[in-house]
Amino acid sequence: MSAPHSLRLLVVEDDQRMLELLRKGLWEHGHLVLGASTGVEALQLGQEHDFDVILLDIGLPELDGYQVAARLRAAGRRSPILMLTAMDMEDDIIRGLDLGADDYMAKPFSFPELLARITALARRAGKGICEEPGLGGLTLDTTQRRVFYSGRQISLTRSEFLLLHQLMQHAGRPLSREELTENLWGKTETKRGVLDTLVNSLRSKLGAMCCRSLIKTVHGFGYCLQYGPKMMEEQNTP
Repeated sequence: MSAPHSLRLLVVEDDQRMLELLRKGLWEHGHLVLGASTGVEALQLGQEHDFDVILLDIGLPELDGYQVAARLRAAGRRSPILMLTAMDMEDDIIRGLDLGADDYMAKPFSFPELLARITALARRAGKGICEEPGLGGLTLDTTQRRVFYSGRQISLTRSEFLLLHQLMQHAGRPLSREELTENLWGKTETKRGVLDTLVNSLRSKLGAMCCRSLIKTVHGFGYCLQYGPKMMEEQNTP
């Protein structure tokens, strides 16, 4: 069930119920997850594997989270560390950051916020996240398959998102219907009308956000994504 650009995560939590909830939730969002319930186990896994992010509880048996973070950093391991703990005093936060943690979340926390923090940490580390650069105010987050126009999210189906991603990757270059079809569905016999219908649907959703001029029809060939406010309306219809 892993998604494109899935992250390799280590979740360290001595509460078995919480550990399983986190593992299940992160896995359902397409990430690859290993779990550990003691500090010794966490240290061993952190030294043996390169993780995109480590979620590290502080109150652990054998070695606490502070000791794990300090030893991983001393061993030269640079995986971003997000500390998860019920200890939310300022001194605790500063200590964790000083010992090598990159971020800190106090329990209880919301799962959507946790996902956002993980994504931000991985992005800053330059691992696992592929966010297509903006084009005319349009930005793609390929990790969570989200699309934004001028900061507002556009709800797209999976096929619409994949089509837009293909066009953005080759912005300014016309793509044939055959090339788009193969990239989206593989070497299958997909009728031309299926792609055209998908393009029209995507245009409609983009048009609702005032960016209709992004997708240009190259008559007799295919489609091209380019931004130009002065494009004629007929260039955007099959």
